[in-house]
Amino acid sequence: MLVKNFELFRVKPRWLFLKIETDGGIEGWGEPTLEGNVDTVETAVTHLIRRYLIGKDPFRIEDHWQTMYKGDFYRGGPVMASAISGIDQALWDIKGKYFNAPVFELLGGRCRDKIRVYSWIGGDEPKDVQQMAAERVKSGYTALKMNASGKMMYIDNRKTLKDIIKRMKTVREEVGDTVDVGVDFHGRVSPAMARRVIKELEPYHPAFAEEPILTSNVDTLAWITKSSPIPIAAGERNYTKWEARAIIDKRAVDILNPDISHAGGILELKKIAAMAEANDIFLSPHCPLGPVALAACVQVDTCIPNLYLQEQSLEMHYNVDMDLLDYLADPDVFRQKKGHINLLTKPGLGIELNESVIREVAKEGHDWSNPVWRHEDGSFADW
Repeated sequence: MLVKNFELFRVKPRWLFLKIETDGGIEGWGEPTLEGNVDTVETAVTHLIRRYLIGKDPFRIEDHWQTMYKGDFYRGGPVMASAISGIDQALWDIKGKYFNAPVFELLGGRCRDKIRVYSWIGGDEPKDVQQMAAERVKSGYTALKMNASGKMMYIDNRKTLKDIIKRMKTVREEVGDTVDVGVDFHGRVSPAMARRVIKELEPYHPAFAEEPILTSNVDTLAWITKSSPIPIAAGERNYTKWEARAIIDKRAVDILNPDISHAGGILELKKIAAMAEANDIFLSPHCPLGPVALAACVQVDTCIPNLYLQEQSLEMHYNVDMDLLDYLADPDVFRQKKGHINLLTKPGLGIELNESVIREVAKEGHDWSNPVWRHEDGSFADW
């Protein structure tokens, strides 16, 4: 059986789906989504498949990964890593379908019986996050994540800090002590402000503080983590095991959150998880993406011992017009009950996509990009 053809589908709200076909009639799906860079990653996927993968045995996944990653003189980066990630996912989908087994059975078998997921809550005002938190908990979620702040100056004023604390305090008082609440800073905070904010948040016991600063300065992140009473999470903007190693070796996080559509795909995420396990670091895979990426995450989640939580994008604020379940033939596979979703036990990635919906939505496509923020003085602000 050989790789015969491929198609790419831009679908709302901001995702990219890949379908790889074989001459044996088996098809595999991947999600090489790179939010805000759909043109470049489409080109990268096309380049890799046309130049290398067409006519090849789809089962040689490790060898294909090594060749696609190392075959160019210049390696790595978010674009190429995301392209390889989506291809990797599709090849595993093909292999699982061929052997009539879910991917996790090909990677060592299950470590758990269900997957705990968390839900995003949005809103700028305390009453907004309070209401959404109440709704999510009522629907069954036992873990939530919220944005910690909007744009922040290098050294911001007391009111900005008080607003952050008030939102967290409001949610904690609403959901009580049995619900985990994480706060995501999106790397918007300077090291100086991060130390101050983390200290102020401590009485409200966040489950974790995500990306208080960017991971580009690993030594500084490690310094913050070692001094923080709140578990620190980061890693979504690090690609492949080599970049993950820098964080792991420095013990720069308590929770690592690589993205399966950016970090290299299924096998690479499994390797990163093993590296983290050897350093007593748990994983909460990043996945504010579509159903293919989430299915790939769940396959890895099932067979790693050091899973903490799984992110998913259902009802997320980015998901305008189309949402996570809208592309599935059976939306029930991702419906949570008591904060957990079931294992995906069907062959391959374990989901069936509604291809007619995908093709119809892809006719319009999308050109999503993140907003560009400015401070009051006109200087650039991290989003």
